[in-house]
Amino acid sequence: MKVIKNYLYNAGYQLLNIILPLLTAPYIGRVLKPEGVGINSYTNSLIQWFVLLAGIGIGYYGNREIAYVRNDKEKMTQAFWEIQILKVFMTIISFFAFTLFLQVYRKYYIYLIFQSLNVIAAAFDISWFYMGIEDFKRTVLRNTIVKIVSLIAIFSFVKDANDVGLYIIILACSALLGNITLWPHLKKVLTKVVWNKLKPWKHFVPTVSLFIPQIATQIYLILNKNMLGAIVGSTSSGMYNSSDSIIKMILAIVTATGTVMLPHVSHAFAEGDNKKVNELLYSSFDFVSFIAIPLTFGLMAVSKYLGLMIFGPGFYAVGQAMMGEASVIVLIGWSNVIGAQYLLPTDRVKDFTMSVTLGAVSNIILNIPFIYFWGLMGAVFATVLSELVVTLYQFYVVRHQLKLTKMIENLWKYLIAGMIMFVPVYYLEETWKPKDLSLVAAGHMGLEILIGILIYIGVILILKPTIIYKAKYLQK
Repeated sequence: MKVIKNYLYNAGYQLLNIILPLLTAPYIGRVLKPEGVGINSYTNSLIQWFVLLAGIGIGYYGNREIAYVRNDKEKMTQAFWEIQILKVFMTIISFFAFTLFLQVYRKYYIYLIFQSLNVIAAAFDISWFYMGIEDFKRTVLRNTIVKIVSLIAIFSFVKDANDVGLYIIILACSALLGNITLWPHLKKVLTKVVWNKLKPWKHFVPTVSLFIPQIATQIYLILNKNMLGAIVGSTSSGMYNSSDSIIKMILAIVTATGTVMLPHVSHAFAEGDNKKVNELLYSSFDFVSFIAIPLTFGLMAVSKYLGLMIFGPGFYAVGQAMMGEASVIVLIGWSNVIGAQYLLPTDRVKDFTMSVTLGAVSNIILNIPFIYFWGLMGAVFATVLSELVVTLYQFYVVRHQLKLTKMIENLWKYLIAGMIMFVPVYYLEETWKPKDLSLVAAGHMGLEILIGILIYIGVILILKPTIIYKAKYLQK
């Protein structure tokens, strides 16, 4: 039951990550205005490059390496400190690179200084270790407390459009505090370390091999915002970020399986149980399809007026962007299963790297003309097409090792259920047209979601996919 419990912990935390921003977004959108939201979005998109450099692929690599050796406490202790020393060193390098960047880029200078707290926070992030030993409860509970504290701080101190810097500081400090709280428990799970036996540099090349796909991934996670800010303006960047943040929060429920399954599959692979690796993959892919498809159709059905409802006046374009981008929930869900739950645990890093690199190249090629001609929606379409390239390539490279027909055997049932659900929910959304976050509008939205869930489950019960039987594999 460990995998199921870990998924519920992780999915519950991701639900919290959805709920809390939904509570703050209407307030922040009205207080900071589209301009302030755009400044935070744009400066954060810039600082994420330096956060990425500080992490240098350790999120995936550390998770996997700890999972490989977690049955040997001495090896696990040595691996942890070697990887963490490397990460601290790379954080120092990253911060130095950031100071050089500030010498040539002066726009939003003070906001970028505030955002740099995120780079410092990266040095203390050891969530990869707890994921490797499959202790998701600890990271979830501690980060939940920190999230709630940051929520209180936002409502208490962010009062007007001049508080953009304060808002950035609160978010960055909450990340730093959340990371620090994970350190005290280490003394209970690690043994005494022999410092002169540590060889942190042996991990450098493997982490770089995983750093490359992360850079490629960040290109179509961050570059859209960078290019929108440069070509169209920071307000459009903020609109895209608002849409993308809602979709990524919903997507986190889907990709929570990847976070949980990576160490589990890695451990099975290290034990030489390839049959279990494949069976876990089939079960996970089916489960992801089961939840990703209704989330996609459901978001498309309610997204049109969601921007106005959540963020306030001036954010109508957010709803349009969400409707166009919603399909990435399915695409990223699938690529997360094949990439994070199969290619990485089985050490097929080259295939994983090629898939995200092709996605990044596609994004760069498409972004320039798409954003130039269609602005915000151009960035949305470029994102969807890039994710499609990633997913199709991953299907291609595993076609000989995995039975694709077994992976998608229930897909048509989920699609039918999703499309049937979409029609009445979209009709209700068009009938009510919520334009603010009043109690009436929230009630309508809740009713739409409930109706959608009931319809989807009802159709699923009629079509009888094998998801219930496949779920038994997740208990092993």
